[in-house]
Amino acid sequence: MDIKKIARYDHAYLKIAKEWGKLSHCNRKKVGAIIVKDRMIISDGYNGTPSGFDNTCENDIGETHWYVLHAEANAILKVASSTQSCDGATLYITMSPCKDCSKLIHQAGITRVVYLSGYKDMSGVDFLIRAGVKVDNINLDEYENV
Repeated sequence: MDIKKIARYDHAYLKIAKEWGKLSHCNRKKVGAIIVKDRMIISDGYNGTPSGFDNTCENDIGETHWYVLHAEANAILKVASSTQSCDGATLYITMSPCKDCSKLIHQAGITRVVYLSGYKDMSGVDFLIRAGVKVDNINLDEYENV
């Protein structure tokens, strides 16, 4: 696939991830993730509480509860309970993965991560690069005319 076509798809999938993140009930950050394999969306996720828990992500002083799942973890867990596989897939996410999620991404077999903005701790991205995962930081504004 040529570079321009890849850029158009990257742009479209990131926009979907951004929209998906708006479904999050978290106040501090709304993060969305889409997993794509062979140009087909095989999973999606956003940050939030586990099934069966109240949708409140933060405590009274605005700190995120420890049990809140990150968007990429939710998307990977959905694939794990389906007939799909993440082997060779691309993860599109609105914020770069943390170090814990980076381990899940690598173990799931995802070979490329495309993100919009950087997380406060970029050691997750460093880990993915060391693990041989292709990581791209894309600014949607730069891709508007692609």
